[in-house]
Amino acid sequence: MSRPLSTIAALLLGASAVAFSPIGSADAQIAFSACKDSNNFACGHLAVPLDPGGGMPGTLKLAIRRHRAPIAGPDTAIIALAGGPGQAALPLTESFLELLGPIAATRDLIVFDQRGTGMSHPLSCPAPKHPGHHRVSQAQEVVRCAEELGAGRAFYATQDSVADIEAIRQAGGYEKLVLYGTSYGTKVAEEYAQEHPGSVEALVLDSVVTPNGPDPLNRSTFAAVPRILDRLCSFDECAHITRDPVADLAHVVARTGHRGLLARVIDNRGRPHAARIHSDELMEILLEGDFNALLRAEFIPAVSAAARGDTAELARLLTRIESSPEVTSSGAVADALYLATTCEDEEFPWSRTAVARSRLSEAGAQLRSLTASTFAPFTAANALSLSDIEPCAYWPYATPAARVETAPLPNVPALVLSGAGDLRTPTANAREVAARIPDSHLLVVPYAGHSVLTNEPTSCASDALQALFARGAIHQCKATPPPPARRLPPLPPLRLADVAPERGYNGTPGRTLTAARLTLSDFARQLVLSLLEALGSEGLSLFKELAVSGGGLRAGWYQLKGSGILLHGYSYVPGVTLSGSVAKEHTELVVGGPAAAPGALRADGSQALSGVLGGVPVKLTMLASAAASTRGAAGTPIAHWGRLLAPVRRLLELLPSDTVDLAELSYLLASRRMHEPWLTR
Repeated sequence: MSRPLSTIAALLLGASAVAFSPIGSADAQIAFSACKDSNNFACGHLAVPLDPGGGMPGTLKLAIRRHRAPIAGPDTAIIALAGGPGQAALPLTESFLELLGPIAATRDLIVFDQRGTGMSHPLSCPAPKHPGHHRVSQAQEVVRCAEELGAGRAFYATQDSVADIEAIRQAGGYEKLVLYGTSYGTKVAEEYAQEHPGSVEALVLDSVVTPNGPDPLNRSTFAAVPRILDRLCSFDECAHITRDPVADLAHVVARTGHRGLLARVIDNRGRPHAARIHSDELMEILLEGDFNALLRAEFIPAVSAAARGDTAELARLLTRIESSPEVTSSGAVADALYLATTCEDEEFPWSRTAVARSRLSEAGAQLRSLTASTFAPFTAANALSLSDIEPCAYWPYATPAARVETAPLPNVPALVLSGAGDLRTPTANAREVAARIPDSHLLVVPYAGHSVLTNEPTSCASDALQALFARGAIHQCKATPPPPARRLPPLPPLRLADVAPERGYNGTPGRTLTAARLTLSDFARQLVLSLLEALGSEGLSLFKELAVSGGGLRAGWYQLKGSGILLHGYSYVPGVTLSGSVAKEHTELVVGGPAAAPGALRADGSQALSGVLGGVPVKLTMLASAAASTRGAAGTPIAHWGRLLAPVRRLLELLPSDTVDLAELSYLLASRRMHEPWLTR
């Protein structure tokens, strides 16, 4: 489960957000009134017992928002569940409404912050950050966190959120619920369906966690790595890179050893720095790719280059991950809630009555009993580092055993969605759950990562969502060649001699012209990645204020300044640099470096660069205008971002046509905007 969400369908404007009409005797428990920050939702609170079982006194208030269905008197509501555990859902209310589209015309939409998150009695304590803490300090932080939470920490497990959903259903007077969950939200939805099967109309499960999951050792995640790498090579995408990406990754993992792999990286002002790459960080890059198709596409060429001794691209990827800003409140996970829910919910390989040292010993024994192929091309040490075993080994348990779900899932209409590229919640999870619901439809969506409905490159999943409730045909998604953002870039050249001359040219001038094209393409990808980080966390409305910069692969740097871009000795091919400005009205670049045929390239509003290199007149046609629209009715995420995309559209008109178009950037930004930390924490 991990960083989600957001997509678009038709938005039903003018839907009422007035106070809820009385239904039944429990209405007074939810006194809805108009929200100050939304015309589509009404706001309210519901008091629920701290202990749903009644053993401990106390109550807490759930913060709730409700979108009233335009059709009067619905007896069914949609409950939209965020991920985590620990992600607040209320910041996602408008996006949930956009995603559901016409489905919300006949059913109320209820969004609430689950207990312990957001505005629903948020838990707070100095929870340890994972991974990387020294064992002693981590133990102290875990114990201190549990002590500050007190005995009430026992009541923030999944089963307690299930009880809260039932309380909302009863208080709202609803006969049935449609449960829509993403990532950890699917686990909550499944457990509710098991406990209250008669109250479920339908299930929409996106990026599935099994009812008894997740596995503390994340075995399905590691098992999915070879499949996902091979899938990235479909349609001959790896023909120019490697014959075996899995073998390349295994080679690099082995080379990292205990000390890490030495590398050199260029910072965002062109200064070189020494760096070390560790195998745990390779897994972090892969997991981050669940929400960033551009970054995932960079992984195979970077690893294959590192397997051949060129670590520059891998070091740059890692630096990007490490410097990526924290997500905003819409995607933040409450650390204390995450810790309390995870440690109490998961079935770790130890006795809960044992002391921490014994728990760690039991977990180690299980790890040693597994074959090396369980985690290949990674290792058992990587699995331990990725897991929550160490922090939870120190957790003072409030319950004697993890709850094991054995009840069947109800046979109700269900849509089970899995991204073919999802590592956090791999397709194996979705298949397992779909097999337990006879009336389910399983869709595996090509090129989608975690949270399918928010990052699919086509409208396959969103079309299936609408068809489920319109009782229409649900079609399997077709595998097609990848869109620009998901295509793999070339293997970085080690020297100019490795570069073929541009067609129609010979010798060093021809190779230099190709190097210029490759350099501009690399720069464009890096700029878009930077935009995903900056705009995804801050919002497109801040576009004009952004100061985005980044280092070249070999040397130099770029910066986004005003409506143009400046290159300062930016180098992708060793010995070839580009300096100058890129703008819509006028582009002028100086080509230099010890290996290059020196010269200059210019463009005046055209889609071609022309000039002289090494005394040879040259012309390079590679600039193309951005896509004309953002996918419209096909389902673009975050519809209200459309009016903010004009600056990005102007920027994309400057970039190479094989990098990314506006529609792709819109999807990438949307999924980045709402992702949730999970396994990468």
